[in-house]
Amino acid sequence: MKLSDIHILEKIAAGKIIISPRVPDEQIGSFSIDLRLGNHFRIFKHTECPPFIDLGTPNSVFTMCDQFMEDVLVKDDKAFYLHPGELALGITVERLTLPNDIAGWLDGRSSLARLGLMVHVTAHTIDPGWDGQITLEFANIGKLPLALRPGMRICAVSFEPLSGPTSKPYLEKNGAKYRGQESPLSSQIDKDSLACPN
Repeated sequence: MKLSDIHILEKIAAGKIIISPRVPDEQIGSFSIDLRLGNHFRIFKHTECPPFIDLGTPNSVFTMCDQFMEDVLVKDDKAFYLHPGELALGITVERLTLPNDIAGWLDGRSSLARLGLMVHVTAHTIDPGWDGQITLEFANIGKLPLALRPGMRICAVSFEPLSGPTSKPYLEKNGAKYRGQESPLSSQIDKDSLACPN
């Protein structure tokens, strides 16, 4: 069962859910809070991409993913253009901290999806015990380029209590690859202990 706006605000007032900077009332919905788009993006370099990425081999070129991506910083009054068929990583303005007994659910905005923007591709869950800004996985499946502007409301987060505190909060997990992130991080799958052996 997801928390209503009343219970979300109670959790925030009690310091159980922390959102920084504080969100204004217009970002609070009936059971979710809108988050805004930050200025920092990561994109694949078109001229240096490998011929393929081997998802099952930790020692493949995939482990060097950062060298095939570049940072793009966009000024507040400018836009980041996402072209059809492209993938880019972004980051929320807000930093979110969750207790060990609440999970978060990230959803793109329907009005943006109707223009072809996928906001989280598959990363929909925010683990209990999470602390950091949220990397967004953008894909443009529409026909026209989309201008993404820093500060725009880009997604919504809702909250669901667990049956009790987890024994494996994100911050304490072995292999928590994205803990404390403050910028859009490229895939860290090479650090995944479940990757296939060579």
